[in-house]
Amino acid sequence: MTSPPTVDPRDYLPSLAPTPYMAPPGYDELMTPEGVTRDRWRPFMQMYENLPEGEMERRWERGERLIRDSGMTYTIYGAPDGHGRPWSLDPIPMLVEAKEWRFIERALIQRATLFNAILADLYGPRHLLNEGQIPPALVHANPGFLRPMHGAKPKDGIFLHFYAADLARSPDGQWWVVNDRTEAPSGAGYALENRLIISRILPEFTRSINVHRLAPFFMKLRESLTALAPRPIDNPRVVVWTPGPYNETHYEHVYLARYLGLTLVEGEDMTARDGRIYLKTLEGLKQIDVIIRRNDGAFCDPLELRGDSALGVPGMVEAVHAGNVTLANALGSRLVEAPAFMPFMPALCRRLLGANLVMPSVATWWCGQEREAAYVLDNLDRLAMRPAFQANVGFTRGALLTEEGRDKLRDSIRARPWTFVGQEDVPLSSAPVWVDGKLHPRSMLMRVHVAAHEGGYMVMPGGLTRVAPDSMSEPGRVSMQLGGGSKDTWVLSESPVAPVTLIRAGQEIPCRGSRDLPSRVADNTYWLGRNAERSEDTARLLRKALILAMENGYGGPELGLVLSVFALLGQTKIEQDFGAPEVQEAVLRDLLTLNADPDGVFGLSSTLISLRRTTTAVRDRLSNDTWRAISLLTNDPLTKPPKDVPLDLEAQRSQVDGLIMTLLGLDGLALENMTRGLGWRFLDIGRRMERAIHTLDLLTGLLMVDDRDIGPGLDVILDISDSSMTYRSRYLSLPTLAPALDILICDESNPRSLAYQLVRLREHMDKLGTDPSFSPPSEEQRLIGPLAARVTALDPTRVTLGEATDDLEALSGLLYDLRAGLGSLAHALTLHFFAHAVETRPELAGHPDLEVAKAAQDADRRPEMLSAEPEEDAEEANQEERLAAESNLVEMGPGQPTPSDPRKPAQAEEEQGASQAQDQDQDQAEATAPSGDRTP
Repeated sequence: MTSPPTVDPRDYLPSLAPTPYMAPPGYDELMTPEGVTRDRWRPFMQMYENLPEGEMERRWERGERLIRDSGMTYTIYGAPDGHGRPWSLDPIPMLVEAKEWRFIERALIQRATLFNAILADLYGPRHLLNEGQIPPALVHANPGFLRPMHGAKPKDGIFLHFYAADLARSPDGQWWVVNDRTEAPSGAGYALENRLIISRILPEFTRSINVHRLAPFFMKLRESLTALAPRPIDNPRVVVWTPGPYNETHYEHVYLARYLGLTLVEGEDMTARDGRIYLKTLEGLKQIDVIIRRNDGAFCDPLELRGDSALGVPGMVEAVHAGNVTLANALGSRLVEAPAFMPFMPALCRRLLGANLVMPSVATWWCGQEREAAYVLDNLDRLAMRPAFQANVGFTRGALLTEEGRDKLRDSIRARPWTFVGQEDVPLSSAPVWVDGKLHPRSMLMRVHVAAHEGGYMVMPGGLTRVAPDSMSEPGRVSMQLGGGSKDTWVLSESPVAPVTLIRAGQEIPCRGSRDLPSRVADNTYWLGRNAERSEDTARLLRKALILAMENGYGGPELGLVLSVFALLGQTKIEQDFGAPEVQEAVLRDLLTLNADPDGVFGLSSTLISLRRTTTAVRDRLSNDTWRAISLLTNDPLTKPPKDVPLDLEAQRSQVDGLIMTLLGLDGLALENMTRGLGWRFLDIGRRMERAIHTLDLLTGLLMVDDRDIGPGLDVILDISDSSMTYRSRYLSLPTLAPALDILICDESNPRSLAYQLVRLREHMDKLGTDPSFSPPSEEQRLIGPLAARVTALDPTRVTLGEATDDLEALSGLLYDLRAGLGSLAHALTLHFFAHAVETRPELAGHPDLEVAKAAQDADRRPEMLSAEPEEDAEEANQEERLAAESNLVEMGPGQPTPSDPRKPAQAEEEQGASQAQDQDQDQAEATAPSGDRTP
């Protein structure tokens, strides 16, 4: 057998001259120590060399645009711009030849099987502890060991459904395991998205080189998840449980849920009843069978585990012990990903599997053992130190510490030796990364994913390769949290690979629509509509103020009216003379500054941030076009006007015009592209609610102008409401009160009128409510009906701006009643559909699982507990509470609106929602930062 001829690397990389690829010491994926291109890379490098000059730059510009358009993000905790940072991807893939991959596959299947056996023993009979195979401190001092889960028996004995290993090469090219991930391994979704992007920018590469496809793995994964259902049903409900949008890998959770066709849920979407887990939907409670868990196990049940968790579901542990739900991975699986387990793996493999460990771990010494601790203390300058029970925390290299630093570290180890491990300080292998048109070596780690399938395990034929951010990075510091990048991983095949898709074979039964919309999604979609409409309304007001200042200068009544409406919105003080020129100029400057400030209360930029937040929460429900439109809004905010310089009104108007056009495009997407399902319905409810409130704000501003300025004021309101052309086409005179009120309040054909909004809301409430042929109308139907009837039957000629008389109705009283009615409607929607404070659907009472559980519970009660008297007393008390609540909706009391504070109901509702959102965001940030594994 002849050796391959020696090839100068410049024969394959002529475009790299005059700076050739310089491989660092150690193992390099592209080059041998002699500077020869490795065999597996030669076909790829030949095609790369044949690309025309500048072609790779053009292709990668398209790749970066694909990343931005898809919303592919990753959150870096603590960084100023860390939330929602665009994903970092290198266009040059990582290549693994077929022979090497077969070894990796065999080794990781063995490793996953071993970890599952260890978990089954430690949460079951504990033979390993009794035999002394594992020191007790390795388990009981480990925060990943969840004592309440002892005795739990998952379906088919599978504790570990997902496993991932971070692999690196030794200097001689052999693979070894650097980290194990058994809690909630991340990266598979990013690996899939990397493959899709690289396939689009290098299509001829993927066609010519035999690369294993990823789709078959995900097809089998979906089948395996369905088979995990405890109930023998045809279509079990499988969900992906995410900690929320502030988790670093939230995009991946969204992407996997969409790709696999599963429901994305958060803790507040679920509830435990009688040992079962249910999804809270608009239809009622739907039992969940399988949960793909992407958050730390300790946060999953505040009742039995961490009591400070706001992300879990009280009763989850009970449901797992009852065998009514399958969690993948099982709660408590973080136990075995601790680095302290690594030195025990070879012996445990021989004990449990009767075989030697195929792939070794990096040499590790747990300081919880006396001899190993002594070795670590004596060789601290040659080792890397890590926490013993936290796989996601980086290491400290003893060689880089000063003597004083090593002494402090020794003192810490001696004080709590069981919390430290020492590992061999070895350099990582390097892989080529494309930077500024050239290839440069970077340290790399390759994460490979394993999933349970048909009684065994399968390995995804690819992975998420991560590279250091630059050549100056400390060896071994390869992490996305440290600014590193990623690469697609190509597993080469020895034969052609057939194309595969996720499209199911066989005939699907057609279906239209679904009422399985989680309440949280409905809530966020509703506020998505409200924030989008509020942004547009504020932008229209701001534009009108700028136009009036440009055309008429300062001091006109029209600009005074617009500024008074801003005062009603809470953006400026209401006790001002808005007719004075100097006041108008100063207030306009303050408004432009406030609306450009992301922290400005009720400002436009602040509303756009809220819009982005609610959009992120329902990312899996929106199209890419909708996501791109909202990204354009939030990535291009307004500019604050400079101080002590005259206002550039034209520049400010141009920015506001651009925002309005993008917002109109977003409105068009919802109008033309969204399926008329429940998601669209709640989005439209939010828009109609907000537009109705905005119209009330405009008309309330009319009450604040002098009688002689009513005509100009009506003209301004018609223009802001986009109704000026409608008025002019009907009337040849200047705007007067009755015709203007008819267009703005009563005209159902005007999309900006109150009547149009209320009639649409009535239609939505009828769709969401009960069938009047079989049951009484819902609370929402009872509230919206009189409101819609009142505006459609209103005679605008009998409305006055002054006090009410026997023949005339005061506009102020009308606006007050309509605003209070809309506030009551918003409150009822929140209780019935978002908060589940009351039963959403009467069908829930007949839910078979709940009825069986209730009957069994009643049978176990003592006879004296079934007497009717307490029930009658409780019913009387409930009746009194309902009557008191209903009276509070129609009577003025503490917290109720007054004619001088017309926005109070809406503001109170928003402040309450903002407070809840802030609390939840804080819980997510606190709970996800120290995650067991969310760092790809």
